[in-house]
Amino acid sequence: MPTLVEIKNLSKCYTGSNSGRPPALDGLDLNLEAGKIIGLLGENGSGKTTLLKILAGVLEPTAGTVTIAGQPIGPKTKAVTSYLPDAAWLPDATRVDVAIAQHADCFADFQADKARELAQFLGLELKQKTNHMSKGMREKLQLTLVMSREARLYLLDEPISGVDPAARQTLLDTIMRGWNPDSTLFISTHLVTDIETVMDQAVFLHTGKLLMNGDADELREKYGLSLDQIFRKEYSHVR
Repeated sequence: MPTLVEIKNLSKCYTGSNSGRPPALDGLDLNLEAGKIIGLLGENGSGKTTLLKILAGVLEPTAGTVTIAGQPIGPKTKAVTSYLPDAAWLPDATRVDVAIAQHADCFADFQADKARELAQFLGLELKQKTNHMSKGMREKLQLTLVMSREARLYLLDEPISGVDPAARQTLLDTIMRGWNPDSTLFISTHLVTDIETVMDQAVFLHTGKLLMNGDADELREKYGLSLDQIFRKEYSHVR
């Protein structure tokens, strides 16, 4: 499959009162192919969220270049990128059907029928308001909206971390129902066991640098371990 995302010598330094801290990203080189589900793995502070924010166009890099479908980050890449941040972003008292209608107005590639189908699958009532939802139900709605776009690149930041273990498989099923197989799904997580069965590729970050990157099956064969076991082994060595 062709390369969809090209990242070259990407760095991000945060300034201000904590300007002495090390860079969040430090000279990162990485390519992401179309048609793959790619896990972005790393401990807290490894640079996962920073990388996703830069790809989504909500954070400027300090140095380096990023292209998506041959375009630098900007309006054209935002139009083909669907981003789920690791934070609540829907206003209180927003009804499910209103949120779907608003997204249909904002994004040309938003599929309202798909959103209603995913909402039903997740047990969301169309007239239900966000202020009457649990944290987990809000996250289900946000995931529904993100996965209902026909994007070329999906960026999901810890999409299953806020729910109990019993609900994680349901959220993964939602992701797979919404994902377009011709697109790229880049999903950050520390819950490696829960998503490794769907991963085609694993990208490991440590202190803003690329620790490991490879085909998921090839990594398992090389190490004779699951991706979760590889994750635990590699990060125990670099701490």
